[in-house]
Amino acid sequence: MDVIEIVDVTKTFGKHTAVDNLSLNVPENSIYGFIGPNGSGKTTTLRMIMNILYPDSGTIKVFGKRRTGSASDRIGYLPEERGLYKNMKVRESLIFYAGLKKSDNLKKEADYWLERFDLQAWADRKVETLSKGMSQKLQFIVAVLTSPELLILDEPFTGLDPVNLDVIREAALEIRDRGSTIIFSTHDMSMAENMCDFIFMICEGKKVLDGTLESIQVQYSNDTIRINAENGKFVVDGIDGIEQVRNLGKLQELRLKKGIDPQDIITQIMARTRVKSFDVSKSSLHDIFVRIAGREALKEEDA
Repeated sequence: MDVIEIVDVTKTFGKHTAVDNLSLNVPENSIYGFIGPNGSGKTTTLRMIMNILYPDSGTIKVFGKRRTGSASDRIGYLPEERGLYKNMKVRESLIFYAGLKKSDNLKKEADYWLERFDLQAWADRKVETLSKGMSQKLQFIVAVLTSPELLILDEPFTGLDPVNLDVIREAALEIRDRGSTIIFSTHDMSMAENMCDFIFMICEGKKVLDGTLESIQVQYSNDTIRINAENGKFVVDGIDGIEQVRNLGKLQELRLKKGIDPQDIITQIMARTRVKSFDVSKSSLHDIFVRIAGREALKEEDA
């Protein structure tokens, strides 16, 4: 079953087309990653799914039906712009927001998540006393407190330190394992690679990628060598068969031209210098993102 079905949806703001004839299906119990450059249409699409915005044309179905209201007891939503009542106390705010939906055991669930996110000691303090990271964790709890069947997270990891990032990532995976469907937008390509069953990329309002990471990598099947060699990026100068070199400091990421044998490139490098380590893989999602987004930017400059 598809939890979300988007068919030929277009949304404009004045002369600007934010989403252009988009079709997309999100299967039940999957994690679907939305990626794309800033201003590409990700948040607009999520807001249309939530019925905060309405499409100019096309249809959006959630749980098999076209939605008629902006609220739903079956959906949890973490918006890009965080917003909590600062003068409310932490536990009080959770009970308030969860009470807007039909749900049971609110206090028990609130206490579970406060303890899970190490916020129990702050339960009776005002929201305004929380740090940015704490506020973000609290906002996440608001989205998940009623055990939604569909969880929509708009940039949930932005600004989090590694510890809190792991806490929210693990919680999201746990919620999916309970049977929920999750959509999240992100600029963190490694997070999308590791978490998502499916990845959707939008550029200039148009869908440019949609599928599993494996199927996307087949489309962009250039072999990539990540190599740690003495003399760094200078050691690959003049070697034929390398399409692009990405300097990562100690590591160099070499995207090869199609049909080039990675072993030939490694042999040439080893003839020039000492190689400390290397690995051969398919193009990373980061590399694919940069290629597509860069190409779209060049089109815009040429227009």
